[in-house]
Amino acid sequence: MSQTNSSASSDFDKDMSEEKVFGTEPNHGGHDHPQSIEFGFWLYLMTDCLLFASFFATYAVLFMNTAGAPGGAELFDPKLVMAETGLLLTSTMTFGFAMVEARRCARTQAGTGKVLLWLGVTFLLGAGFVALEVHEFSGLIADGYGPDRSAFLSSFFALVGLHGLHVTAGLIWILFMILEVKIKGTGGRTLTRLGRLGLFWHFLDLVWVSVFTFVYLFGVAQ
Repeated sequence: MSQTNSSASSDFDKDMSEEKVFGTEPNHGGHDHPQSIEFGFWLYLMTDCLLFASFFATYAVLFMNTAGAPGGAELFDPKLVMAETGLLLTSTMTFGFAMVEARRCARTQAGTGKVLLWLGVTFLLGAGFVALEVHEFSGLIADGYGPDRSAFLSSFFALVGLHGLHVTAGLIWILFMILEVKIKGTGGRTLTRLGRLGLFWHFLDLVWVSVFTFVYLFGVAQ
């Protein structure tokens, strides 16, 4: 009898430790495996790294092939790029504030008002970044420097556009999380999902820092 109790206690402790690590509630139905989901998410980020690496490599090969068109020094607007960078990097900070508040709410059962506020601010900053990027692209195309003008511009639009699409996907994810926090609060799996969104958002910031340095700074310095 004592052996059975000891085994049950050990299983319970294991379940509770998993719940602590992954921020989820136990699922007795057996359909949701936190470790598999966590592994799958990190696998996705790794494949995204490879995808961006291939686009960076393509840009590195093609950026000198301007086909007689202006290069980055003539086409890039440093003030616009700095504004984009400021918006995206600030959004990382505001998302960090949202996570701090979410953890506090999950711990103290406090209201989610501040979590929603910081998520909303993050969304607006990210939307501002995308709007500036669309403005940059539309301006280049209107001036006759679209992706079909040269290999350099094709690789530029592909790389920067890929990042912009990821940010747009992140904005949609933020909207879904705002809705989930509003309905369910920040307990259990909601906090875990916010954490994954945070990793994705910070990943996009790191990619943008690489784009800013490799594409824009080097381009202007040509």
